Order: sequence, then C-alpha cells, then structure tokens
Amino acid sequence: MDYPIVVESDGVKIRSEKMEIDKLYYCLYQEKILLFYKEKNEMLNCYEITEKDVIDEVKQSQSDDIENILQRYIEKKNLNH
Repeated sequence: MDYPIVVESDGVKIRSEKMEIDKLYYCLYQEKILLFYKEKNEMLNCYEITEKDVIDEVKQSQSDDIENILQRYIEKKNLNH
C-alpha cells in the first residue's frame, strides 16, 4: 500500500482513504513534524510538532519508530502529568 501522506513542493497531500484506522502517520515538512491519525469514526486528527530536538532526532533516526521517539520525549519532559 502506498503511504497516504505525500510531501510535495506546494504542500502536504493527505489521502485519507488510504489510511488505516488507529494508525499514526507522519511526515517532515518545513522543519515541522506533522502527525495524522484516523479514528474509527473516520475523523482525521492532525498535530504539528515544532520542538527542534524532537525534529532533529527524527531526521537522524535510521530505524527508530517515531512513536518511540515521541514517547521518550514525553517521558523526558514529564508531559504525562
């Protein structure tokens, strides 16, 4: 299956019909991480991350899943509480 998020020179294209429900998708665009999540009721959620240290880690990661990187950041910054 083609990845449903495509970054082009004129912006990000989201093909929500190709997204699986309850799966996190992401892309890097203009020094931001954009997260997309489709709920079971077909609602599409979009989030933007601008923290430079997280963006740099995602860019440098060869194999680490973005969800793991985000989870470590949340724990490090104590954002769960």
